[in-house]
Amino acid sequence: MKNHDNQQPDKQYKVYIPSTHQFVPVTKEFYYEYYRPIWCTQKQAQKLGQCMCPKSKLWRCDGCCLDCSYHAPGNVWSLEYEQELMGDKHEDPNADVESIVTDKIVLDKLFKRLDELFPEARRIGELRMEGVSDRDIADILGIPRSTFRSRLEKVEALLREEYGDII
Repeated sequence: MKNHDNQQPDKQYKVYIPSTHQFVPVTKEFYYEYYRPIWCTQKQAQKLGQCMCPKSKLWRCDGCCLDCSYHAPGNVWSLEYEQELMGDKHEDPNADVESIVTDKIVLDKLFKRLDELFPEARRIGELRMEGVSDRDIADILGIPRSTFRSRLEKVEALLREEYGDII
């Protein structure tokens, strides 16, 4: 018997379509592209106590929590509380037009430099805001996790060297 004879055949990837109650065969790439946002929503809802899906039903999740029979109110905050928490509601009494414009110019320069050093940085930021893990981000970018981490550390060190007074 040869080594490759006892290996498992390629895994079949399928996506569940709730409206038709059917599984559709898809590629590995499509499978992960389809399910990652759903898994992210699911994880966030579980963390906030809003998802009460039993483990045996998680495969049916389509990421639309409000229509789910296992959805619970969880930690619900008002939009005003969230704005207050994020600092969007309170004005800075010491802010003047000159400092706001200066901050905007510096921020634009910082983003431009970040794009030069690490073009994937914006995509990484978006994925992190969605709650995607570093391991999954590295998979999406198609690079090993260690390479991903070392690039981030190198770019952070360069930006701290160049913009140390504001970072």
